[in-house]
Amino acid sequence: MIGSWLNWRTLLVLIAIIIASGTIVYSQYLAGKIATEERKNVAAWVEAQRTILNSGDTASINLATKISTENDQIPIIETNEKDQITGNFLNLDTALVKNQAGYLQDKLRQFKRYNATPIISVLLVSPYAANKYYYGESPMLKETKLYPIVQLVVVALFSIIAIVMLQTNYKSAQNQLWASLAKETAHQLGTPVSSLEGWLEILKETPGNEKIIPEIAKDVKRLQLISDRFGKIGSPPKLEPVLVADQITSILNYMKKRAGGEVVFEWDQSTIVATQVNLSAPLFDWVMENLIKNALDAIDGKGLINITAHTNNHEMIIDITDSGKGISALNITKVFNPGFTTKKRGWGLGLSLSKRIVEQYHKGKLTIKWSELNKGTCFRIILPLPPSIMQA
Repeated sequence: MIGSWLNWRTLLVLIAIIIASGTIVYSQYLAGKIATEERKNVAAWVEAQRTILNSGDTASINLATKISTENDQIPIIETNEKDQITGNFLNLDTALVKNQAGYLQDKLRQFKRYNATPIISVLLVSPYAANKYYYGESPMLKETKLYPIVQLVVVALFSIIAIVMLQTNYKSAQNQLWASLAKETAHQLGTPVSSLEGWLEILKETPGNEKIIPEIAKDVKRLQLISDRFGKIGSPPKLEPVLVADQITSILNYMKKRAGGEVVFEWDQSTIVATQVNLSAPLFDWVMENLIKNALDAIDGKGLINITAHTNNHEMIIDITDSGKGISALNITKVFNPGFTTKKRGWGLGLSLSKRIVEQYHKGKLTIKWSELNKGTCFRIILPLPPSIMQA
């Protein structure tokens, strides 16, 4: 149970939480100590003010003056016993006090929220007269309280950078693995395909095989094409102007013969008949075959497969829709992950490689436009148009 969630991501999150919690706790501890010291300093300042006013001893006055002048950080407002501002204040912006009528009142309310208990200096016992001193946070205390926020932002940024770098390295290694696997598959296919070509030549020389030789030749050629496609994975393909309508028509003609009589194909090419897109034809065929095969699997040999295509100002959009069983909400975010498959037999590479071909090699997009259980699925391919034919 623990091993299923204990990985580098959760470990990184736990470390970040521990650092954040420790920072907040220690900062609050420091802020509390500073606040206590500041109250003592304000009390000493108030006592110094009273000494300056009432004492006749020169030494006491000199000490009180020193204490009084050393407070250049903590803002203080003086009020009378009725909480009316007397006009005396310390460490506040005098320009704002002069130009803004309610500035001192706003500050007083702010100081009362920070510390509702003022320091009181009693002037007369009867009739009662006193000065109250409200004070706010010094710049040092404010910075201490802001420090954990700044540190948390820094920790969060470093965590995000670390996660992005790790994910990038992981994807790079994963892509390299699939590319190597594809090239090895092409290499392994090469020998038996060459042998099949040799046996095909022998069959041609044997009377009575005239009817089956063309079909066998088509399948051998298909195997050569598949081997060629696998060999192209991992290497930048050569993109050439291709009539997409003709390319899709050719793929459909091949797939129809192997789909069965209960599958209905609809292909609307009217809006893109003469439109060319820069493609690697073998790789594009592979993508279309993968999507059509998935559609055939989804309808289980009986249903509708509809393909439409159109262009806008800068791209061609191809939709492949089936009337099959659809994809569950749980799996819809996983279908492009390498190795993910719901089939009993399969590697789970078709859609992953198709997405790589469309997005990395052709600078397009392959997405699921929509999917609904027991109603069907629509895959969408978006390909950029060549600059020469983009509409204004």
